Amino acid sequence: MKTILIVEDLELNIELLTQILEDEYNLLVAKDGKQGVLLTEQNHPDLVLMDISLPVMDGYEATRNIRKALPFLPIIGLSAHAMQGDDEKARAAGCTDYLTKPVNEDLLLKKLKEYLV
Repeated sequence: MKTILIVEDLELNIELLTQILEDEYNLLVAKDGKQGVLLTEQNHPDLVLMDISLPVMDGYEATRNIRKALPFLPIIGLSAHAMQGDDEKARAAGCTDYLTKPVNEDLLLKKLKEYLV
């Protein structure tokens, strides 16, 4: 079973993602960017769902740090920001893909199948 690391600080979003994913994947949860980097280095998940607006270290910085150690790990940026350019900023930081919140469950599952071959 593949492992997904959810890096998210809001309990409601963690619960939503857990409900969608818990039957198909092993899940790890980090509540800030720094913890996300640490859990990634310790556990080598198959994919990371990275919130962009995080305490301690934001998702952009956390993604850049993860990329140094694991350049090919799929990282999907998640953000409530849907302004033009947010997608490009996330990809420039190293995100493989980008989804806006609230997360579309069908689109999320499609992306996961695409990256977790």
